Amino acid sequence: MNHVSTAQRSQARKRSPYLGVDVPLLLTMITLLLFGLLMVYSASWDFSLAIYDSANYIFSRQVTWLGLGLAVVLFCAGLDYHYWRRLALPAMMVTLVGLISVLIINEVRHNASRTLNAGSYMPSELAKLVTVIYLAVWLYSKRNQLGDINFGLMPLAVIIGLLSGLIMLQPDLSAAATIVFLGGILFFLAGGDLKQIFILLGVTMVVGWLVVEIHPTGSARMASYLEGIKDPTQASYHVRRSLEAFIKGGFFGVGIGKADTKFTGLPVPPTDSIFAVVGEETGIFGAGILVTLFGVFLWRGMVIARQAPDLLGSLLAAGMTFWIVLEAFVNMAVMVGLLPFAGNALPFISAGGSNLVVSLAGVGILMNISRISKMENLKKGRTQDAVNDLRRSQRRRRVSGAGRTAGSR
Repeated sequence: MNHVSTAQRSQARKRSPYLGVDVPLLLTMITLLLFGLLMVYSASWDFSLAIYDSANYIFSRQVTWLGLGLAVVLFCAGLDYHYWRRLALPAMMVTLVGLISVLIINEVRHNASRTLNAGSYMPSELAKLVTVIYLAVWLYSKRNQLGDINFGLMPLAVIIGLLSGLIMLQPDLSAAATIVFLGGILFFLAGGDLKQIFILLGVTMVVGWLVVEIHPTGSARMASYLEGIKDPTQASYHVRRSLEAFIKGGFFGVGIGKADTKFTGLPVPPTDSIFAVVGEETGIFGAGILVTLFGVFLWRGMVIARQAPDLLGSLLAAGMTFWIVLEAFVNMAVMVGLLPFAGNALPFISAGGSNLVVSLAGVGILMNISRISKMENLKKGRTQDAVNDLRRSQRRRRVSGAGRTAGSR
């Protein structure tokens, strides 16, 4: 009986490396993707018809991007995350070329120059993913020198400043702020000196305030945000229409496809404003479930970070998790007037290929870290079992030997 149970355990261990992905994370991602497709279809057909003369154009592109994104998930989930130590620098070079190309080509859309190839590619989205990878690799390699300001804070400030500066010139203030936040949180998690962290936060806040005050877009958004805090009826047009959608939706919503705010002037309902469409069609109940799903994503991501085999895995997992959840939180908070308007996408839900593909790449890296963590635990378990089996075998031999000796007497 014991022999059978041991064989079953051994067989399970042989299978488990191939089933080692984090199941709650996988189910959460699938749910978000399916719900996102549903909401993109509901929110986009009228907007798509008006812009592209085809009701299904945006939805069809989203399905295509999803197919590419799923291929990226499989690739990243199967690629040992330690290989990113070799790929981090080339990926950063490609990202910098993309950000500089945006400024040179100057493809203006919605009063900003953020895209390439007729709006189909946003290098700033890739920059968020690459920032997490590059900083995780860099901080891991410098982990014993972070207390020295010349090896810790100063190089970090140069890396983050270069990336965020190029993005801010587009302008894309929310993406630049996201990169600064990710740099700070990863520096903290890597064991950076608290004094340096406070210096970094202080400098970031001062520079951010100056940029907001000087930049016309930032100052206008901050002014409308402050007015909206005092009186919601004085908030920006975008926020007022979003709040109108939530009020119409009530607790359970008007039903999928039945919202009318998306037809009457809600800005870009398939992308920036899709959470407002969710609020109107599924109500506070549906919006609450969406928030809960991102909460589950945060939970599983931090569990994976805590259980990672080494600091590199922990930094990568925490960085990917904080990045995606922060993007979601900012988008949803903006739509209900809790934050100044940012203009970022809602991960897995908003229409847009760049954000969808890079977000799925982040999930793939998380899955790989989870799988390798479980494989490492299984190796430790097999080693421990082998030791225990050896000890039991030795005890049986000693008992048997003692019995034969007694009998011979």
